Formats: sequence, C-alpha cells, structure tokens
Amino acid sequence: MLTHINEKGYAKMVDISEKENTTRVAVATATISMTNEALEKIKSGQIKKGDVLSVAQIAGIMGAKNTSNNIPMCHQINLVGCDLDFEIDEGTSSIIIYATCKSLGKTGVEMEALNACSIAALTIYDMCKAVDKRMVISNIHLIEKTGGKSGDFKY
Repeated sequence: MLTHINEKGYAKMVDISEKENTTRVAVATATISMTNEALEKIKSGQIKKGDVLSVAQIAGIMGAKNTSNNIPMCHQINLVGCDLDFEIDEGTSSIIIYATCKSLGKTGVEMEALNACSIAALTIYDMCKAVDKRMVISNIHLIEKTGGKSGDFKY
C-alpha cells in the first residue's frame, strides 16, 4: 500500500496524528567540489559576497526550517536543534557539509538534514560562482538517523 496516495489515486500527506512523540535526530552530508583557486579564496576570506561558510551555515539552518515548503509531502515539524559543520578537503579541493537536525515529534528529520546540506551547498555555489562556474554538488545522502518507529539507521 502506498502511504502517500489516497483511495482515488491522488497524492496526500500521511496522517501521523496517532504516532508517538519521540526524540529524532538525523545527520546528512553533501560535497561541493571546486577549483583550488575558489577554495583558497573561501579560506582566505576573499570572496566578494562575504564569509562563505558563515552565510552557508545560516542558509542551511533556514533550509532545514523551511523543508516543508520545498518538499510537497513533508510535514511541518518543530526543530529543536540544527547545526552545520564544514570540512575542507584540500586534497580533492572540496568542502564536505554535515547537517544535524533534531526534533521531538511524530515524524523524522531526515529531509530537514538533507535540505540543510543542499541549501548550504547551493549557497556556497551562489557565493563563489564568479570565481568557478564548474563547481559540482554531489554525494548528498543521509548518514544516520535515530528515533521513530522504523528504528535507527547508519549508512
């Protein structure tokens, strides 16, 4: 049975009213690869639009908070925490983004963590595109999640 299809075959949002409130945590990642020049400009604060990673941090949090506006079947959830971390990999000239989202509710926060990573990566792209239009956003995926009926998951 498809949970997002009603009896007439149309899309619907799943009713979660009978589910228990539990603590739920999800961690996701994304990678943005770029030229050495772009990475060096980010590290040295020479991107004209400002502090790239600080802006991407805020954008990622905003992305997590607005997930239900971007993904049609996502429930609006009350995030109780969201944090992003950035790992600079000079060997591959890339930035690895990690987002951790937490809620106390009836549905998981996987999409919020994934959306946070995606928006942070897109923000980095936007801020650096004048230096490198060939940046590649890749490897967006869930690393782990805890809580909820389906149990824990680790990639």
